[in-house]
Amino acid sequence: MMQNVEQNLKSLGIELPTAPSPAANYVPFVKVGQFLYVSGQISQDENGLITGKLGENMNVEQGANAAKHCALSLLAQVKAACEGDFTRLVRVVKLTGFVNSTADFTEQPQVVNGASNILVDILGDLGKHSRSAVSAASLPLGVAVEIEGIFEIN
Repeated sequence: MMQNVEQNLKSLGIELPTAPSPAANYVPFVKVGQFLYVSGQISQDENGLITGKLGENMNVEQGANAAKHCALSLLAQVKAACEGDFTRLVRVVKLTGFVNSTADFTEQPQVVNGASNILVDILGDLGKHSRSAVSAASLPLGVAVEIEGIFEIN
């Protein structure tokens, strides 16, 4: 399956973005033993930042799309960490999703499903992971979603 990541991306019509550079004083990922910790990836696509607040000016579908783009940036970081070799990716271990939302918004899990679903679409069972989906009063640059991930690599 892992040899087919690039093929799966192509069949889904997805081109991974270039792994984003850090926006402050941190590194995009840290390898510790067999684990790869990827810093939070903010929602952005080919048109720039995906900004907004769920429950105010964004709906769940728009939020899930923003989360999907965070997951694609996570995969781009994994690819960079593995020097372009997706066969080194063993599995997705955990995602933590932060959703820029109003105090009364309660559908954070449905928003972060945008990331979870695309990872399973691309990676199959190896994309299944543990997860947290939490609300944030605001996120950097006003983005809608930020997601960090832990991956097992060899």
